Amino acid sequence: MKRILTFIMVLACTFASAQTIDDVLRYSTENLQGTARFQAMGGAFGALGGDLSALNVNPAGSAVFNFSEIGFTGSNYHINNDALYGNSLRSTTSNSLDFNQVGGVFVFNSSTDSPWKKIALAFNYDMVQNFDNEFTASGNTAVGVDNYFLNFAQGEPLGPLRTQQGEFIEDAYLDIGANLGYSAQQAFLGFQSGIIEPVEDDDQNTSYFSNAQYGSVNQRYLQNTSGYNSKFTLNFAGQYKEDLYLGASVNFHNVIYDRVSYLDEDGYDADSPIQYTSFDNLLHTEGYGFSFSLGAIAKVNQSIRIGGSYQSPTWYTLTDDTSQRINSNLAVSDIDFINFNIVNLYDEYRIKTPEKYTGSVALVFGQDGLISLDYSYQDMSKAELRPTSDPNFTAENDFIASTLGAVNSYRLGGEYRIEEVSLRAGYRFEESPYENSDFIGDLNGFSAGIGYNFGASRLDLAYSRTEQDINSYFFDGGIDSAALINRINTNISLGYTLKF
Repeated sequence: MKRILTFIMVLACTFASAQTIDDVLRYSTENLQGTARFQAMGGAFGALGGDLSALNVNPAGSAVFNFSEIGFTGSNYHINNDALYGNSLRSTTSNSLDFNQVGGVFVFNSSTDSPWKKIALAFNYDMVQNFDNEFTASGNTAVGVDNYFLNFAQGEPLGPLRTQQGEFIEDAYLDIGANLGYSAQQAFLGFQSGIIEPVEDDDQNTSYFSNAQYGSVNQRYLQNTSGYNSKFTLNFAGQYKEDLYLGASVNFHNVIYDRVSYLDEDGYDADSPIQYTSFDNLLHTEGYGFSFSLGAIAKVNQSIRIGGSYQSPTWYTLTDDTSQRINSNLAVSDIDFINFNIVNLYDEYRIKTPEKYTGSVALVFGQDGLISLDYSYQDMSKAELRPTSDPNFTAENDFIASTLGAVNSYRLGGEYRIEEVSLRAGYRFEESPYENSDFIGDLNGFSAGIGYNFGASRLDLAYSRTEQDINSYFFDGGIDSAALINRINTNISLGYTLKF
């Protein structure tokens, strides 16, 4: 009988390989993207405006424009990951090139004696996060992958973990996931691959032991991610009299995220029944979101500007699908039929990210230059997986509330003009979202850039670099194997704007 590709909607909610605190953090944080000028100045535009990507910080910024303008930016993303695992250090680099920003603003000056001097309508597309990344970790560990399967298998009856007469192994895998949940499905993989065995050969058995014997094992792990989180902004702002700018934006988010991981393990004892194991996982997420923001900028005098803004929570609606494959020297003969073509589809779920507040101040030195400082506050403990009525989400939300904390962010930028040339620099600091920064460290970054004004157009070049230490876990549940990664992101961006 010919085997065909099988899809099934998984109704069980016990999905341990996604819908966790990691997903909340992935879609709650924003990497520094935007126009080249915005990046060169560290994103410190809350009290300045006059830049299309400044709308992400303060929507009142579009009213600062004196002319209508369109612009676009392309960036080269370079990531270096130094992964420490089992006393071994592996370095991995990746590069990608993309258009990360395009937008325009239309300025309408008042022709009457109205106190509203002008209004501005703007649109802008920004890549909030570029997920293209890869790292490799390898080393010696005392925690083998058998512990992952034992963690899920204990308490699961043996009967459903057997294939029924005439049943294909891939159909059994999908059926268990749909009807018994993720834990039973992982136990099925461990049992069919020969990594774990029941204590008693009885369908009612619920206890298991490992076929892998070792004091330590060698593991090689590769994780590759791709995709993006983008934001399309529609903005309206106005200038009231000479000194006040007010604005509002609505934002439409789009998410595509793919993560594939490969784990190979060997180095068992010579008399171990298991001599090698491979276990690969694929996660695909896509969805959309909505948010809005409000802001104001005031001129205190000719040199000082202050700004304040509110960014609402982002309400994401997401769907996941997963695929897996496994093998070992004790696996059943048809184990290869469970592969990346066999897809688990999961019910739609939602994530609510926390709101953000930003206060800003800027010193403008006429036509010579400026200095700007932004401070933002976001309480990550308020993030939620929804529906909250789901008991698994309730437990994870409790974990989020007790594990994550307030994030204070600081952005400092400056610009110095020499006739048509603008020299720029910036600094960025963002606290870890965890109460315990051993999980994810603070982020530090600096940037620099140059721009040339042709009169009706401008060309900008920016260089930005951020560094952060991250504990990257191999699995979202089961065991706590993790590599300590020092991640350095380096962006080089080129932007062009045209006034009309």
